[in-house]
Amino acid sequence: MARFGQVLTAMVTPFDADGALDLEGAQVLAKWLVDNGNDGLVIAGTTGESPTLTHDEQVDLIEAVVDAVDCPVIAGTGSNDTRASVDLTERATKVGADAILSVTPYYNRPSQEGLYEHFRATAESTDLPVVIYDIPVRSGRKVLTDTLLRLAELDNVVALKDAAGDPAETASFIAQVGEGFDVYSGDDALTLPLLAVGGVGVIGVATHWCGVETGEMIRAFASGDVARARELNRTLIPSWDFETGDAKPNPIPTKSMLRVLGLPGGACRLPMGPEPDFVEPLAREVLAGLGRTGF
Repeated sequence: MARFGQVLTAMVTPFDADGALDLEGAQVLAKWLVDNGNDGLVIAGTTGESPTLTHDEQVDLIEAVVDAVDCPVIAGTGSNDTRASVDLTERATKVGADAILSVTPYYNRPSQEGLYEHFRATAESTDLPVVIYDIPVRSGRKVLTDTLLRLAELDNVVALKDAAGDPAETASFIAQVGEGFDVYSGDDALTLPLLAVGGVGVIGVATHWCGVETGEMIRAFASGDVARARELNRTLIPSWDFETGDAKPNPIPTKSMLRVLGLPGGACRLPMGPEPDFVEPLAREVLAGLGRTGF
């Protein structure tokens, strides 16, 4: 069994009409996600617009969700400043997070040794399990397999959120890391390919609205019903195409979808920009393709 479950959502951060943090809305959304196919939640990650949140807002958000749900809550505490990451990790630990998501330091492009020391310092600042988040398209630096293997030797580094887009290299890592270390797809569209090489599930975005179908796909594959898993994968492709794009970057589409579903979300904070007019009609098309409608 996967340590944190098979379907987790990197939850958006709801804001009110004035752009302020909507903690009550976050609790409502978190409960809805758990009731609709999610085994756990990642809070204050990139999809949660963490670059636009103050540290106090991040901690308040994590604490509010911890208080609202009975499932693993993984706190995003990453930064490109190791001291800031350590501080956030310590604060998230104190307010009851179940685990930590530590993203590759972005923009400053450290060496592999710098990456190792950053992640090690973060892991040593908490007794919680730590998930490494490898997303070179955003961070500008790939965490190489040798570095990941070194990190996996640390007592509380227990999982990888893999958004590197290289299933063959992920397969190599899984073959070498051994039992007890979980690899989650960090890209919804690569969930099935990564399951095929030993992944355990997904930390998704489209799982805001298709967590049930995603879970069914994962269970079908695990039970040996590959044909059913492939069919479900096919039906989910429009959701994955919808969730992001150059004209509608993540999390703009998800917030539009939540509005269609009658759930808290609000607009994104700048610099994500305003929502294009075509996004909400497209959200309704995606729901209709899944056999559902919004409000």
